[in-house]
Amino acid sequence: MALAVLERRGLRAGRAAPAAADRFGWWGPLAVAAFAGLLRLWDLPHPNAFVFDETYYPKDAWSLWQQGYEAVWPDNANQLILGVPQVVPLGQAPAFVAHPPLGKWAIGVGEHFWGLHPFGWRIVVALLGTLGVLLVARIGRRLFRNTLLGCVAGLLTAVDGLQFVMSRVGLLDGVSAFFVLAAFGCLLVDRDRTRDLLRAARAEGGRAADEIRLGLRPWRIGAGLLLGAACAVKWNGLQILAVFTVLVLLWDRAGRRAAGAHRALRSTLRRDLWPAALAMPGAALLVYLGSWSGWLATGGGYDRHWADGRAGLSPARTPIVDIPLPQLPMTWVPAPLRSLWHYHAQMYDFNTGLSSPHTYQSNPWSWLVQGRPVSMYWEQVPNGQRGCASADGCASQILALGTPFLWWAACFALAYALYRWFFRRDWRSGAILAGVAGIYLPWFQYQHRTIFSFYMVLLVPFLALAVTQMLGAMLGPAGCPPRRRAWGAAGAGLIVLAIVGCFAFFHPLYTAEVIPMSDWRARMWFTSWI
Repeated sequence: MALAVLERRGLRAGRAAPAAADRFGWWGPLAVAAFAGLLRLWDLPHPNAFVFDETYYPKDAWSLWQQGYEAVWPDNANQLILGVPQVVPLGQAPAFVAHPPLGKWAIGVGEHFWGLHPFGWRIVVALLGTLGVLLVARIGRRLFRNTLLGCVAGLLTAVDGLQFVMSRVGLLDGVSAFFVLAAFGCLLVDRDRTRDLLRAARAEGGRAADEIRLGLRPWRIGAGLLLGAACAVKWNGLQILAVFTVLVLLWDRAGRRAAGAHRALRSTLRRDLWPAALAMPGAALLVYLGSWSGWLATGGGYDRHWADGRAGLSPARTPIVDIPLPQLPMTWVPAPLRSLWHYHAQMYDFNTGLSSPHTYQSNPWSWLVQGRPVSMYWEQVPNGQRGCASADGCASQILALGTPFLWWAACFALAYALYRWFFRRDWRSGAILAGVAGIYLPWFQYQHRTIFSFYMVLLVPFLALAVTQMLGAMLGPAGCPPRRRAWGAAGAGLIVLAIVGCFAFFHPLYTAEVIPMSDWRARMWFTSWI
């Protein structure tokens, strides 16, 4: 049967799916997102300061929008930018930067409209964090085929302290988290649409499930573009791209086998491997190169003209293999691209070799239990100033701490997801664990490097989905006795209320609110948080 006929039948099957039949599938997620947006946008310009690595990225973003490349700033630039009247001392000399430019281009959108001020460099990240909550709610709805559970997942993301803090500062990780989450959502839509096509092929009988070509898959291409954007913000998107590419191939194989394919693995390798490679890594590469358009189109970027007069590539270590690269004659490669490769070799050396001690660095083993959160802003306020009425003085802090009850519950939820995936072959658990594997596990190979727990803001949506799956199991399956459902709902509701209450308790530490030192000490549950 022709692909068009199969597609029509598949789309009809998709419209009949339980998740798509729910007319209220948008109102709940939109309400949760509105709640998250109110939290994130309220008093966003406070504090009027450069918070943690805001001392780098907002200025780089301004430079990109003004000159097309990152330039050097004087040592007193922060004071001049925050001063009245404001002075923006942007120079012309190129600066070496350790991360690709797309995240800074995104931050610069807010600066373009609102200026080089805290609101300007935080607003885009705040909006992306809010949209991320909406995405989690919609993803949870599609994953669990239940709007209520989707909204619970969105709510848990909205009240996570780490996602909240990283949505209110002009750093790159919140931008990267949005692209990874959006890509995951695209892959789920692609999986559902593909399963519809394969079910239609099964109805045809014979070897239709082996022979069917799934054709153009726009949602998978969209996922590839979004993952390329994640890589163009920070390189840790590369590992996620690799894991998600393997995941979709496994989904294709399972889908063909479920549709009655006689040789599902061979059919997947023959008919799905190269389309997946083009749709995922291929599309990602295009976006990644496009993110460097400012550096390529202008002549002032760092090492922009390194390859001029040279016939080979950089002898430094490459981002692909950790071995010296010889000077190979590569005159057929345009000089700007050879310069870009050389620049990337230097970026790779910097990112993998950074080992300067930092007060708030931590080991990945402690991240899931929030053993060492990062203090991004700290100010001790004397009695009588800024509303401080405590004889002991007050504190104003931004602590990148995930809501403890959510993260600790997630440790049990991940164990449950492992059980569901390994013993029940639950594909939903496998999807969540794939996200965890691509985001979290690669950091264990960099334990010698200076790394921080706030990198795990990308992990928050997958933890929220894992906890939601566990809460759904507590509710019990459809058709179980009402008493069982009542007790399950009570237990799940108590967990959600405890997480929301925990977020409210730590909210002053997420927003730099001025609180008495006694209140601050009451929130330092462990000495490693200080």
